[in-house]
Amino acid sequence: MTDEQKPSETPASSVSGLPLTVMEMIAHEEKQDRKYARIAIVLAAIFHLVIFAITFPSFAAAVKEVKQVKAKVYVVKQVKFKQPPPRQEQQQQIFKARAKRVPIPDPTPDEPEPIRDEAPAEDIDFIADDNLILGVPDAAPPPPSEPTGPIRFVVGGKITEPIKLSGATPLYPEAARRARIQGVVVLECIIGKNGAVKDVKVLRGLPLGLTESAVDAVKGWQFQPSTLNEKPVEVLYILTVRFNLQ
Repeated sequence: MTDEQKPSETPASSVSGLPLTVMEMIAHEEKQDRKYARIAIVLAAIFHLVIFAITFPSFAAAVKEVKQVKAKVYVVKQVKFKQPPPRQEQQQQIFKARAKRVPIPDPTPDEPEPIRDEAPAEDIDFIADDNLILGVPDAAPPPPSEPTGPIRFVVGGKITEPIKLSGATPLYPEAARRARIQGVVVLECIIGKNGAVKDVKVLRGLPLGLTESAVDAVKGWQFQPSTLNEKPVEVLYILTVRFNLQ
């Protein structure tokens, strides 16, 4: 064989020049991988050492500063407050307490002393009695005066309601009956103390003579008068007259 015809030496050829098996090729590749891994680990360690050598001085300085800050001691001075001066009122009370009474000598010791009335004791306990009446009693209230005018009747009040005793039924006008008009006429009446209707005022009426018929009939009605405190009184009473077609 010539040099050109000799096979080139590769990882896939053995020492004898025969081709390697698959297992031998895998073992060879694993050996190469372990070699490259060792090289990478060595390079990484060298790189970290270089970085640590560069950053170590600044890290050491920072640690030293922290230790110096922790070593500082702060001294707190206690503040003493002065007591405020006593007020003027307290000073006056102190002066009064210190003052002493000095007895004045009697200029006429041989003469008898004048007789003086003992002053009544000032501290007297007074107990109020509910049954004790002081001062002039008030006069009795005057009797209630009777009302001078008509009193408006209110349901549920003190005035009794007037009761109709007699009276004609209102006539139904023929015109209203033909027109088939129905409804209620509302009248405001004054009923006197004798039960007679004194005055009539129309509050709501109906057409075709129904209002006039209701007024004429009510004027002739007789009532049992209203009473206040069991006495007859004149009242203002509302009456309703209903007209219905049968």
